[in-house]
Amino acid sequence: MYTPDFLDAFHRLVAFDAETTGKRTPDADFIRRQPFAWKPPGIVIEIGLVEMRRDETGWRKGETWRSLVNPDGPIDPAAINIHKIRPGDLKGAPRFSTILPQLRDFIGEAPIVAHAYSNEQGFLDYEFARAKAIAWGESAYDEARYICTQRLYAQLFPGASQSLTAMCDRLALDSSERDGKHGALLDADMTADALILLERRLKGGESAAPRSWTFD
Repeated sequence: MYTPDFLDAFHRLVAFDAETTGKRTPDADFIRRQPFAWKPPGIVIEIGLVEMRRDETGWRKGETWRSLVNPDGPIDPAAINIHKIRPGDLKGAPRFSTILPQLRDFIGEAPIVAHAYSNEQGFLDYEFARAKAIAWGESAYDEARYICTQRLYAQLFPGASQSLTAMCDRLALDSSERDGKHGALLDADMTADALILLERRLKGGESAAPRSWTFD
């Protein structure tokens, strides 16, 4: 349960989203049972990060960072239909281990904001372990570092559909760009906008927002 002051101690947050091959992340026990030469397949194919900073009037969005990621493996056709990222688009993209230092630097010590955070946490944990930055079964970031907009939305709107699009529609945020395809940076940006509105509602019951919401 989120309390009205749950963000008051923070001055910087990072909204995160990942697009994937559509494959499920194997669990740590499965991976440990594989032959030594077996290489776990890549899952993440795109990462988007949006910085959020507090100023005198509230939260504002700051720097952004996006990168495609070469998974060295196939992408499910169903996933391509959603994000429109094809194998050919990733031929020149860096592998996750290459972008890992930039990812860590961007996140820093900030809490991580994600919609349905357990999915995004699982993708990060898997890719960090695949890059040998952590052991299989360990967490790249403590669970306490994550702020879940889906949980906060469900708290404020019990029984409502909890998808990112449904949440943005309820909050009057324009999600029309997602009609054609999903994208990691777009979804992270919408997650950041949604958190600001949800916090305002949690604090004071505000619910209205313009369709073209901006925090610049």
